[in-house]
Amino acid sequence: MTYIPFARKYRPQFFGEVVGQEPAVRTLKNAVKTGRVAHAYIFAGPRGVGKTTVARILAKALNCLNPQGEEPCGRCENCKAIAKGNFPDLIEIDAASNRGIDDIRQLKETVSYAPIKGKYKVYIIDEAHMLTKEAFNALLKTLEEPPPRTVFILCTTELDKIIPTIQSRCQRIIFRKLPEEKIVSQLKKICQKEGITYEEGALRLIAAASEGCMRDAASILDQASIYCDNNITESAVREFLGIVSRDRVELFLQRLIEGDTEYCLKELKGWKMKVTT
Repeated sequence: MTYIPFARKYRPQFFGEVVGQEPAVRTLKNAVKTGRVAHAYIFAGPRGVGKTTVARILAKALNCLNPQGEEPCGRCENCKAIAKGNFPDLIEIDAASNRGIDDIRQLKETVSYAPIKGKYKVYIIDEAHMLTKEAFNALLKTLEEPPPRTVFILCTTELDKIIPTIQSRCQRIIFRKLPEEKIVSQLKKICQKEGITYEEGALRLIAAASEGCMRDAASILDQASIYCDNNITESAVREFLGIVSRDRVELFLQRLIEGDTEYCLKELKGWKMKVTT
């Protein structure tokens, strides 16, 4: 069986599984519940905090055949197809490689067609800030007056590069970096499910290294579990990440004050080798 990395294996499939994005999730759940889903959204925020994941969950919620309130059931034909990435009414576009006016013209030619299997056609444009100015201008009219049952979601890490005329036609949902405590809590859940033993300090180091990005934290945990043979210790994670302990830094400063240049040069050489490797 093909190995599935933690970042993919534990990607949220329901609104209730999304970590650290309560305002965004609450807004979208209420929109689904009340039937007030906007025709266009901008999901903006740092990398790896759930923008595209939440966009897919929204697509599920809108097209689920057996919705559980505002949550998708996750079991119907449409939910399974979206999870597998082969649902005909969910169109994902990578704007980093499809950024020109011709690509948007092609999109405009297909957008007028009604949904094939679902209630809504959902277009997710990832890295939307990469679109050219001409492509943005070509998209304006479509975003302003889209066909019925069509939702556009523009995901971006650089909101300031989305031209104002596009922003004014979309509802903005802001995604934040995750607090360290929430990342640590999620890492503990992954460890428990995978049968990985861990030290609390090790998970905190991983959370700090991820800089608020849950996807990065899951990826680092994945690598660390392999490196540590499923027994993740703080010392091993420091070694794995090339992090120097506080005690070692304090000892270095003390030796530096004492004029022990030989020791200090040896330590600096060792740190440099860890960073370059």
